[in-house]
Amino acid sequence: MARISGVDIPKQKRGVIALTYIFGIGKSRAKKILELAKVSEDKKVSDWNDEDTAKVREAVSSFKIEGELRSENQLNIKRLMDIGCYRGIRHRSGLPLRGQRTKNNSRTRKGKRKTIANKKKVTK
Repeated sequence: MARISGVDIPKQKRGVIALTYIFGIGKSRAKKILELAKVSEDKKVSDWNDEDTAKVREAVSSFKIEGELRSENQLNIKRLMDIGCYRGIRHRSGLPLRGQRTKNNSRTRKGKRKTIANKKKVTK
């Protein structure tokens, strides 16, 4: 396995697909990286020589990926929560924040159902 920015990318896959194993790199960015490195998109990672791998590593280093990107995302969410905007409040309470209904769905965000017992009727 080739190791790029702390991630083992699979050798048996094509370069474009293998680069998507890195957090922050999708197909379009992977194509751009291989274009900058002047490596063929269709070439498998196992066929890359040391020169190709070094070029790809250099091209990848120009983008914000992995830990740096994750920490930036977390800081953005924390900022929303600190300023108390609608999205921040929804993050804080663990509810969906993009306008979805919560009456019937959103089990992923809300977690497992919590059963609430009915109030007992007072008999006279």
